[in-house]
Amino acid sequence: MEKITSILSRKQSHFNYVSSSSLVSDALSKMSCQDIDYVVVINEDQQFAGIVTEHDIASKVIAVNRPMSKTKVSDIMNNRLPYASSYDTVEECMQLMQRHHTRYIPVFDDFNFVGVISSEDILSEAVYNRLEIFDAKMIY
Repeated sequence: MEKITSILSRKQSHFNYVSSSSLVSDALSKMSCQDIDYVVVINEDQQFAGIVTEHDIASKVIAVNRPMSKTKVSDIMNNRLPYASSYDTVEECMQLMQRHHTRYIPVFDDFNFVGVISSEDILSEAVYNRLEIFDAKMIY
C-alpha cells in the first residue's frame, strides 16, 4: 500500500501560512492570490495551530455577516482536525477523511508538522498510480 510520504514528496515543499492573529480578509487575499483553497495557521511560536479553508470563511464569516476585516483567523480556524503520520497509508488517510467528514488532514512526524494531505491530493495520487499501471501494460 502507498504511504502518505509518496504524496508529500510530490507536493511543493513550502506551505502557505498565516498567523493565528491575522485577519480573515488577509487569509482570503492570500488564498485568492495563490489560487489555493486553504492556508495553514501558525501560532506565535511558529507551530501548527490549524487550517482555514474557503468553506470556513464562507460558513463562519460571510454566511453570518461577520466583517472579514475585523475577524481573526483564530476565531474561525479548524484546530480539531484528525491527523495522520507520514507513515500512514493513503487508504488509512482516506478512511480518516471519510470518518471525520473533512477534506484536509494535517500530517505529523513525531509531533513535527510536515504538511497537509487533501482529498484532491489523494485523487491525484490515484490517477498517478493508475497511469503508471496503464503505462506498464502498454509496453510491448
